[in-house]
Amino acid sequence: MDHRRKKPDSFCFFLFFILNLYMAKYIFVTGGVTSSLGKGIISASLAKLLQARGFSITIQKFDPYINVDPGTLNPYEHGECYVTDDGAETDLDLGHYERFLNTPTSQANNVTTGRIYQTVINKERAGDYLGKTVQVIPHITDEIKRRAQLLGATNKYDIVITELGGTVGDIESLPYLEALRQLRWELGRDNCMVIHLTLIPYLNAAKELKTKPTQHSVKELLSAGIQPDILVCRTEHPINMDIRRKLALFCNVDIGSVVEAIDAETIYDVPLLMAKEKLDTTVMVKLRLPDRKEPDLGPWKAFLGRLKNPIHAVRIGLIGKYLELQDAYKSIFEAFIHAGSVNECRVKVVPIHSETLIGTPDEIGQKLEEFDGILVAPGFGERGIEGKINAIRYAREHNMPFFGICLGMQCAVVEFAQNVLNLKGAASTEVNPKAENPVIDLMPEQRKITKKGGTMRLGAYSCDLKKGSNAQKAYRSLQISERHRHRYEFNNDYLEQMEKAGMLPTGINQENNLVEIVELKNHPWFVGVQFHPELKSTVENPHPLFVDFVKACMK
Repeated sequence: MDHRRKKPDSFCFFLFFILNLYMAKYIFVTGGVTSSLGKGIISASLAKLLQARGFSITIQKFDPYINVDPGTLNPYEHGECYVTDDGAETDLDLGHYERFLNTPTSQANNVTTGRIYQTVINKERAGDYLGKTVQVIPHITDEIKRRAQLLGATNKYDIVITELGGTVGDIESLPYLEALRQLRWELGRDNCMVIHLTLIPYLNAAKELKTKPTQHSVKELLSAGIQPDILVCRTEHPINMDIRRKLALFCNVDIGSVVEAIDAETIYDVPLLMAKEKLDTTVMVKLRLPDRKEPDLGPWKAFLGRLKNPIHAVRIGLIGKYLELQDAYKSIFEAFIHAGSVNECRVKVVPIHSETLIGTPDEIGQKLEEFDGILVAPGFGERGIEGKINAIRYAREHNMPFFGICLGMQCAVVEFAQNVLNLKGAASTEVNPKAENPVIDLMPEQRKITKKGGTMRLGAYSCDLKKGSNAQKAYRSLQISERHRHRYEFNNDYLEQMEKAGMLPTGINQENNLVEIVELKNHPWFVGVQFHPELKSTVENPHPLFVDFVKACMK
């Protein structure tokens, strides 16, 4: 026997051990029984607990729809489109990830079937497959696996959590499940695990919780070759030990791996509920992660304490046109929660459809006088514009705190031009392309663009603030960076007129000489912003404009 071979064998084993110790760990979160169970919240809550233990962590969302990104989706279809610093138009769940972890996401954190197929087809057209027949397996699944590991390969993260959109059993989810099965085989159980979020319905007639839907959901997952490591069970009622034992037995998991996810008062309670269920410690054991320290959740608990024990209260009217679906303005609602906690104030946000704000000034006043302030929300198109302008006029004339975001800021400019400057036919060219006075106009670089997807002014841009303005006082800085998603801008041809009449440009993008923020000279708090401040508000860093707006509403 050649004994010289023992050293390389020992060295290889040692090298394998070291690589296994330092490589990123992967957690996949799947959903069963029904949609909208909260995979994003569970993913973000687990990530928060692991982050609080000292791990570097990120979350990504894989969506099974064929759109390349959500940018062209109607808000009624998929809720708000969340924009990242690098200009990616992504799923709203990325907003939850950022709000919980207080770390930015990017294009790499959101992948769709459309983007997967687009990449594979582009490779085929370029001849990268050398004449091979391009198929779902292996080409689509290989691209899914590559995307799933991109963030882990950067060596920035100890753990990568991947939320798989859709529900187990959906046809469009099958390639993702097959890719997951292969990844588990390739990476090994110590480096890759599956958490299955499912529903335990309560039958009121029988007065009992039923486990059969979860059993069938796990069976569906098993048919794809995937055994879940942990079951997270959404429920309206506590799950006793008998039910846990039954689920463990018939779903082939440890009793300690059956986790109760009872309905919570707010989404921000979920990390604490998951900590109580020891979800993070179970994950650490299964992935052989070192127990670095107990999670430091002091700031999170302090935030919840202020949120649940307010000493003030305000009512804010949210003027928008996608109000039938609250997720269309998800980040705005969450930003008000963060700002309310800072101010120890219960912020009651009352949605008001802009199409209902039509009538005489007295009729508009009767609908708005009960509020302490109004926010005019972003949007696209001409529907509801008149109502938004009427609401802004009321806020301007009655010194009511006003906050306009994107289209809300543009409407404030139009309202001022119409009713203060008395400019005939003042409008945005988005609403009236032949406006006599286009105070809001299409950006020059947008004029030749015909495609809709990914072609707006997207992502983070810098902005210089005017010293002494409400915006500068809120930010406590003279330069900021905020995220944008729009095609139309303030028309600088009208800047001098506006400024002389009292509408001040207090935020300017110097690179392109674009007005980003407007304020009124003789108004206690009237701020319109071209960007989307709500997208950068987190639990740990509530957005200063929302904090200051709520404070103004409290006076």
